[in-house]
Amino acid sequence: MKQRRNNLLKFAKKINCDTLVTFEPENLFYMTGFWGEAIGLLEKNGKTTIITPELEVGRARKESEDCDVITAERGTGLVSSLVNRIKEKRVCTDCQNYSVMTSLKKSIPKIKSSADPFYNSRIIKDEKEIMILKKASKIIDEMFEICSNKIKVGQKESELQAILMSYAINHQMFDTRYKSTLNPLIIAGGPNGALPHAQVTDRKFKKGELVVVDLTLRYKGYVSDATRTFALGNISPLANQAYEIVKASQKLGLKTVKPNVDCKEVDFACRKYIEDQNFGKYFIHSTGHGIGLEVHELPTISYRSDTKLEKNMAITVEPGIYIENKFGIRIEDSLIVKDKPIVMHKFTKDLVTV
Repeated sequence: MKQRRNNLLKFAKKINCDTLVTFEPENLFYMTGFWGEAIGLLEKNGKTTIITPELEVGRARKESEDCDVITAERGTGLVSSLVNRIKEKRVCTDCQNYSVMTSLKKSIPKIKSSADPFYNSRIIKDEKEIMILKKASKIIDEMFEICSNKIKVGQKESELQAILMSYAINHQMFDTRYKSTLNPLIIAGGPNGALPHAQVTDRKFKKGELVVVDLTLRYKGYVSDATRTFALGNISPLANQAYEIVKASQKLGLKTVKPNVDCKEVDFACRKYIEDQNFGKYFIHSTGHGIGLEVHELPTISYRSDTKLEKNMAITVEPGIYIENKFGIRIEDSLIVKDKPIVMHKFTKDLVTV
């Protein structure tokens, strides 16, 4: 935790700040070890304070590391308690609430609103974070094994989701609460698979179609993300061809991942291969993203990215092909950037027919 706080202060100093204030639970957890309703304060000497309502005090004291825990009334009480501690400091905050920022600026006119120190610190994972991500990825692999045994013709997407989430919860894996979906998982059979972020429905799986299973779950705060595509019996020649193209594309992307490589080069490796096979118009999203305390973190693995990969970044590589009203295919792994990348998912990329 001390090293994390030193990193946070280092990046704060780069934008001429000596104090960090977080309102976001992910950043609070990263800075203190506590995930809950609170404001976190990190001062230039490393002193870390949690300001929280009475109902969270006991848990904050138990779960945080080397923090002072202060009680305040919810809402404006928390903010007032914060202001009294930061009036004379050069403050940066990740606060996204307009009314709260307006209130803070009245007392601290030069306060800066930026999440950059947090994201820049979180982009490189420490050994504890890597260990948690590896464990999370192992549980997801076990869930793919369940898919290979449980997916069947006539089963509803929602029924498979229930089976998988029961296993996940029993192994301390939980919904990420990703705001752009109503479901914890993506399970998409047949034409639903052509929607990269398909909602889980009561549609029943049919013989001869593909099923996309995207498992994005949180373990001890951290998100692992992987996708496999399964076949229900014999699939069409077109679907089989597309699957092999995605598989080869992903392999090329994984081989490209190394420290000091541009993120856009990973995207290019995957995308060019799919384009060379005349399926380029069906690859409709970026090749990957960072993972950690959120589903999508820095860096972005995209042709738009100007970021270079660095050792111990955690990213996904996930090319796909989506043909409207027919099928979708995606193969995704989470990995740790090293000279020889650590691909954290071991479940086969060969097409599994059930």
